[in-house]
Amino acid sequence: MQIDPSYLPKLRDYYAKHHVIPSYAAMGKLWGIAAKSWVANCVGRLKEEGYLKVAPDKRLGPGRRFFERALASSKVAAGFPSPAIEDLHDTITIDEYLVRHPSQTVLVTVKGDSMIDAGIHPGDVVVVEKRNAAQPGEIVVATIDNDFTIKTLAKEGGRFVLKPANKAYPVLRPKELEIFGVVVGCFRKYR
Repeated sequence: MQIDPSYLPKLRDYYAKHHVIPSYAAMGKLWGIAAKSWVANCVGRLKEEGYLKVAPDKRLGPGRRFFERALASSKVAAGFPSPAIEDLHDTITIDEYLVRHPSQTVLVTVKGDSMIDAGIHPGDVVVVEKRNAAQPGEIVVATIDNDFTIKTLAKEGGRFVLKPANKAYPVLRPKELEIFGVVVGCFRKYR
């Protein structure tokens, strides 16, 4: 059975607005289908393909593929224009791309502009893998005097220092340095 390609996007939009998967009756209205058996067949197909799942309390919920987004096989030129992208072949989820250890991963909103030359701007959200060790060159979230900061870990004369990515800020040379975690990704919302 082939389901209408607009059904999943409509379901995703509903979920984004209401944070629940609608009832079968509400799905019928959403999709413009009157027959409950047809809605049940569509839901069955979405479950088979991993977009929906049944929770222990028998409610429908998002499946492992529900949050997948299309990933173009072509890259976008940041320099000179290139032909338009129409080849959406692969899919990806943000968790799959940025999160290796969900139980050790937190999202942190950036305050300040000390890392702006590394592409990390105020208001960005960084994906931080919590661990207490890091390698020089990695961007870390560290604690100094009970305050959190995000900087690049470096070594000077055998000691660890924290380097900003903005010339307006000094290198931090703490007597005691505690690594909270390593930044593994960053994202921002433009609107």
